[in-house]
Amino acid sequence: MITAEQSEQLRAWFAERLPVDVYESLVSVTVDREEITVVGTVPAAESVKEFRERTREQRVEVAREAEELYRRKVAWGVRSGEETTLFTHLAVPVMTRLRQSERQVLDTLVAGGVARSRADALAWCVRLVGKNTDTWLAELRDSLDKVQQVRAQGPDVDIQKSESE
Repeated sequence: MITAEQSEQLRAWFAERLPVDVYESLVSVTVDREEITVVGTVPAAESVKEFRERTREQRVEVAREAEELYRRKVAWGVRSGEETTLFTHLAVPVMTRLRQSERQVLDTLVAGGVARSRADALAWCVRLVGKNTDTWLAELRDSLDKVQQVRAQGPDVDIQKSESE
C-alpha cells in the first residue's frame, strides 16, 4: 500500500510535469499496484471530447515518463461540475473465493438485470459499498497510513547489541 507521503510526492510529480494549460486545476492523483489515475477539472468552455483531443499528446508524453518511472499504467480523467469522467483506465481482473450464499447474491443481481455477469455484479457491489461507506473507508485509509509511517520508522533498538546480551 502506498503511504500518504508517497501519494503527495506523486501528486507533486504530476503537477510539475503537466503543462499549465492541460487542466484548470489538478483534483486528484490516485494510485494502486497497477495504475495511477490523474483527474483534473476541465476548463468551463470545453467539452470532455474537446479536452481529450486537445491534450492527448501532452498526456501521452507525461504518461510515458510516469509509466517508466513508477512501473504503473497512467489513466486520465476530468471533472466537470459534479461529474467525473475517466478514460484510458484499466479494468484489472481480481480473483476471489465466494461461498454459495455470496455467489447467490451475484446471481440474483445478474438474473434481475442489474449486472450482465458475476464479475459485473461484484464490481457493482464494490461500488455500492464504496459509495455508502466513504467516511468509514477514508478513516480506515488514514489509519493504514499511520501504520505505514510507524513501520517505516521502525523500533529504536540496536539489534546486534540486543542479540549479544
